[in-house]
Amino acid sequence: MKTPNKDRYGRKVSYLRLSITDRCNLRCLYCVSCFNYRFIPHEKILRYEECIELIDIAKNFLGISKVRFTGGEPFVRKSFVDFVKMVFKDFPDLDLRITTNGTLLYPHIEELYSAGLRTINISLDTFDKKKFEFITGRDEHQKVVDSIYKCIDIGIKVKINVVALKTINDDEIEEFVKFAKTHPVDVRFIEFMPIGEGSKWQMSYFLSSKDILNRASKVVQLEPIEVKKEEKGPANMFSIKEGIGRIGLISPLTNHFCSTCNRIRITADGRLRTCLFSDKEYRLRPLLRSKKISKERLLKAIKEALFRKPLGVEILKQKIDSGSVCSKIMTAIGG
Repeated sequence: MKTPNKDRYGRKVSYLRLSITDRCNLRCLYCVSCFNYRFIPHEKILRYEECIELIDIAKNFLGISKVRFTGGEPFVRKSFVDFVKMVFKDFPDLDLRITTNGTLLYPHIEELYSAGLRTINISLDTFDKKKFEFITGRDEHQKVVDSIYKCIDIGIKVKINVVALKTINDDEIEEFVKFAKTHPVDVRFIEFMPIGEGSKWQMSYFLSSKDILNRASKVVQLEPIEVKKEEKGPANMFSIKEGIGRIGLISPLTNHFCSTCNRIRITADGRLRTCLFSDKEYRLRPLLRSKKISKERLLKAIKEALFRKPLGVEILKQKIDSGSVCSKIMTAIGG
């Protein structure tokens, strides 16, 4: 039976971010960087059949209506597109989305559209080819740009995720804003977060959403978009006067959205994380693979975890000075 689930703070959980893999073909300085990270062994990664089972529980027993596939980079996993097609077939009314770095996306866009994909998030932190290589460690810029344009042409809604980095890409804020004005995309600026052991986070790179908004407002006229509390996501959205796209600001550090957080994460190795900033995890993979554990017991374990979902801002306050608010890097968490 489908029932809305609320945590102890009264927040309804309706959004699942499911990591397909912790592997990624980029080495972004704000995410995995280049330190010695050991990927999860193949046998510990959730099988596609197990992902399907978790989606079934989330949708039909927890009242979750939105699922996003993340990574790492989901397209590096073998048969990912076939898996996406299977999910669309099994759950035709599910709001299914993908977050990708866009480097491997282009050949699959038409197939994904035919399967049912209508919205995709693509990471792009710069329009400059050399700067892209500095940020990501790879020369793949043109592939990402081509993917964005092809998605637009075919009718897939594109949300461009831009991690704002002072002294690195902050000189391009105005260019991204102008792109949103002339293209039907959401450009979402994200504050750099201190996530993961070995993170390169430092205040000298940090650019607040307030600063971004001030600079964007000098280029275009922005109007706040009001949404219902239960429909509110992490981004504060703005329409652009005489523009066809929108601007979003995601500010986990300066203007947190913990009070309206409706999401949970499941890592590629089947660990449930109810808060991005918390290292508390609940191991679901053993329950999925045990022949002695019923679906009811698995469901009960998930519900108990959801109820204990913390307020991330409290964790942030306690750990912000240590340089990282959680030990796992973003690719291992699932974004």
